[in-house]
Amino acid sequence: DGRRATGDGRRATGDGRRATGDGRRATGDGRRATVLLAARSAVALYRLLDTLPALSGDDRITRLFTLMPGSDFGVDVLSVIEDVGGRLVPWSEACSRSYDLVLAASPKGDLHLLRGRHVLLPHGAGYNKSIPGEGSDSASGLDPAFLLRDGGVAAPVALHAVAHPDQVARLAAVDRRAADRAKVVGDPTLERVLASRPLRERYRAALGTGARRLVVLVSTWGPESLLRRHPDLPVRLAARLPQDEYQLALVVHPNEHSLLGTYELAERLAPALDAGMVLASPHEEWASLLIAADALVTDHGSAALYYCAAEDRPAVSVYQDGIELIPGSPMHALLRRIPRLGSAESLEEDLRAYRPGTGQEVARAAFAHQGRALSLLRTELYALLGLTPPALAGPPRVLPPPGPADRAPAAFDVDVDADVNGKSLRIARRPVGIGSPGHHLTAEYGAASEALVRSAGLLYRRPLPLSDTRSGQSWTSDGWTRHVLSAYPGCRSAAAILSSGLVLFRTRGHAEAYAVQAEPRYEGGRVTRVDPAAAASAVHAWFLRRSPAAPVAPSRLSCVIGNRAFALVLRPATGAEAAEPF
Repeated sequence: DGRRATGDGRRATGDGRRATGDGRRATGDGRRATVLLAARSAVALYRLLDTLPALSGDDRITRLFTLMPGSDFGVDVLSVIEDVGGRLVPWSEACSRSYDLVLAASPKGDLHLLRGRHVLLPHGAGYNKSIPGEGSDSASGLDPAFLLRDGGVAAPVALHAVAHPDQVARLAAVDRRAADRAKVVGDPTLERVLASRPLRERYRAALGTGARRLVVLVSTWGPESLLRRHPDLPVRLAARLPQDEYQLALVVHPNEHSLLGTYELAERLAPALDAGMVLASPHEEWASLLIAADALVTDHGSAALYYCAAEDRPAVSVYQDGIELIPGSPMHALLRRIPRLGSAESLEEDLRAYRPGTGQEVARAAFAHQGRALSLLRTELYALLGLTPPALAGPPRVLPPPGPADRAPAAFDVDVDADVNGKSLRIARRPVGIGSPGHHLTAEYGAASEALVRSAGLLYRRPLPLSDTRSGQSWTSDGWTRHVLSAYPGCRSAAAILSSGLVLFRTRGHAEAYAVQAEPRYEGGRVTRVDPAAAASAVHAWFLRRSPAAPVAPSRLSCVIGNRAFALVLRPATGAEAAEPF
């Protein structure tokens, strides 16, 4: 064809450039490029996925994935690649090919076997921890045991993309040559968090948080983590915090998910999960929860810095007396300045001791270029590729809504505190079985076990899904309350919660049924409603304080939940209300 061989068995391309040997054109405008994402663990892969919008919308670039062997936490990498629909290159094949860029979030493993320009990104908010027994005592990610190869030769890294200038200085202390290739671009994962802040109410709605205060616990991995040192803290908080005032959630480091498996982790946490605690999935959902949170309980894991950077909300620490935390690191600074959690019982007091502004001040020392990280990283990556970036840049991708709790408590020990005239009743519901017995036990019929239903003083039922009522037969609201009181002689009261929120209430010793309507509260342009099941507990307690012979005129009661008082109107039910299909 008139072209000469190159001398190494390949032919010239005909345009003055040499073929690369793997089907790609040599460097130059208009060529295609292949980028390999190399991950040893799921958490490293999640970080790499957060950087990909910097290259999105460009059909010149092919993105491939490979699993680097050798990590105890690599078990979930292949399933994550499959979930995102990525094209997997087996490790042996990956080592035999060349790439325009190799992106990695850790210097560990046999990264040097991959041919191409390497880009290293941190897989956490800075360099806060050292891992005893792995490499040296340097911070993970800055360890010369991994940054330098045999003989002190630097690893073939074209770019160290870091989040803050202080990290360049720390890199220089390890290897001057590595620091020379470092660029401060910010943190792409933080960009997703910041871009998603307007979705806070959507995330809380997805969680079913309502007017409750969402407390998120954060546990990193390893022997000094929250779950290793305080394994019973989630259930102790669930037993302490009233269900109608607080919601609990837990963020666990992806390494623990990989080490144990989600099933084993859920079994270990079963008492707290049964009490309604949300367990975040390790990809994306953890960050959605941080945006939705009202308060944080953290160990020395760097997830707390993302929480602090997003909003100025209270945080407390449970970390102390460890050897993993690096002195002078951002997490070290944060843990020195936020209150320490004394006990589950002192949570509210300890959160009040948080000094506003503390978290965001520390976060500024961990993350530079907030709001610009993806754009700066994009510039650096395209410069290494030798390509002109597309005119339209991909924005940070907002985080998806989290899922609700997999398990919801169906029975509660209810504490009741009434004022002198009995017209105002403070109600605190806690999931049954994890704390002390309350004033009465209430159970949701159709959700709680038979043993709990038989033991309950108050049984309630919520409306069935529409599809369940199309068989041609259903209870009326009053028919169901009569049936329950007949079938369960140990039950004192029954409450049918109608789809409108009205409660059809019947109690022993009274011939008629009553309607209970909880009035919403309007405060600061928001509408807050009480759970009708909590209102039913207030009415049940009110009836228990009265003589069965005392007449019940239309009454106005107050159901107090936390610092909110909800007006309850109690009156005889109408015939239409008693006959409503249920």
